[in-house]
Amino acid sequence: MTRLINNTKTAVLLGGLFGLILLAGQLIGGTQGLIFAFLLGGAGNLFAFFFSDKIALKAMRGEELNDPAHPLVQMVERLAQRADLPMPRVYICPQQAPNAFATGRSPKHAAVAVTQGALQLLTEDELAGVMGHELAHVKNRDTLTSTIAATIAGAISSIGWIFMFGGRDRDVHPAVAMAFMILAPMAAGIIQMAISRSREFVADEDGAEIAGSPHGLINALLKLDATAQRIPLQHENPSQNHMFIVQPLSALGGSGHGMTDLFRTHPKTEARIAALRKLG
Repeated sequence: MTRLINNTKTAVLLGGLFGLILLAGQLIGGTQGLIFAFLLGGAGNLFAFFFSDKIALKAMRGEELNDPAHPLVQMVERLAQRADLPMPRVYICPQQAPNAFATGRSPKHAAVAVTQGALQLLTEDELAGVMGHELAHVKNRDTLTSTIAATIAGAISSIGWIFMFGGRDRDVHPAVAMAFMILAPMAAGIIQMAISRSREFVADEDGAEIAGSPHGLINALLKLDATAQRIPLQHENPSQNHMFIVQPLSALGGSGHGMTDLFRTHPKTEARIAALRKLG
């Protein structure tokens, strides 16, 4: 049921982004502006979609494990078989901040990575829960969902600039143009982050199923969240925060509270654990 609710939420939120972009097109009064905005907003995201694995792994200084006898490789292979997925590449990143992520544009091009800090912190059962979560992201093609959301959000931001610099077919009052330039990208960003949060709930449930139990993931989330709030993630790119299993504490500052919760890439850990406990 949780999976159905969050998959539905993702669909509704994506629909909201599409509705916002159509409204923007109506205000512009022509298709040329929309096409230009999609090209401008989507170019970088298209590049990231095809090369996200290389970018993320290089940024995190990931080292691939090529030893089939390594315990982590064997664990991921076992979980991938349970998930009916091709074997992904497996990486260890040298950071002491405990975290993990999955990347790659499709299951055939996927990679999963875990930091040295997480390997030292988690038990085998907890690590299996984490890897199950990451494989769930791979299986659900969440990289594609994130790219679509980011492309539409980027297009909406581009349309705001089109408004400001007069690239519109209709006579729109400057105040309306200014309001749209400020509010539309903000709304798109909030929706984009809500999509990211909904995908985390789905990956938690599916990951618990892949691992065989939610208990390992529950304990892992408790440990990861508590430790990640104390140890900043080095070499972290904020645009890649949605990939990690818990929202990292940036070396440049904290994760924020209050209104900034709307722009969180992850649900609060207590909400994730409450949902997992309902699975039994």
